[in-house]
Amino acid sequence: MIDTRPKTIICDIDGTLVKHEIPTKNTSPNKQLELLPGTVEKLSEWDAKGYNVILITGRRESMRKATEEQLARLGVFYDQLIMGIGGGDRILINDNKPDGRETAFAINLERNKGIDDIIL
Repeated sequence: MIDTRPKTIICDIDGTLVKHEIPTKNTSPNKQLELLPGTVEKLSEWDAKGYNVILITGRRESMRKATEEQLARLGVFYDQLIMGIGGGDRILINDNKPDGRETAFAINLERNKGIDDIIL
């Protein structure tokens, strides 16, 4: 059975969508972030397919407003933003469908490479 429901994309911000720099640089409210290759185009592609986009970041919750403003200035849009998850490993745990189909996947990218080559 083919599942036609939209996928959910969980994507980090710094080093994945925008150039990763030391936290005090990227979290400065007036800092103009540098988009990585394919960021807006890939997000637009996923949006056109109806995917849910959840952005995650190790930035502190107190930086939410500045982060939202930075992303808006770049044209980065999303469905949810989860802040304060820290810099440690991120592990996604999900159950398989009744037919055994796996429903959780991970893509690890080289830092600051961008997401333009991702095919889902």
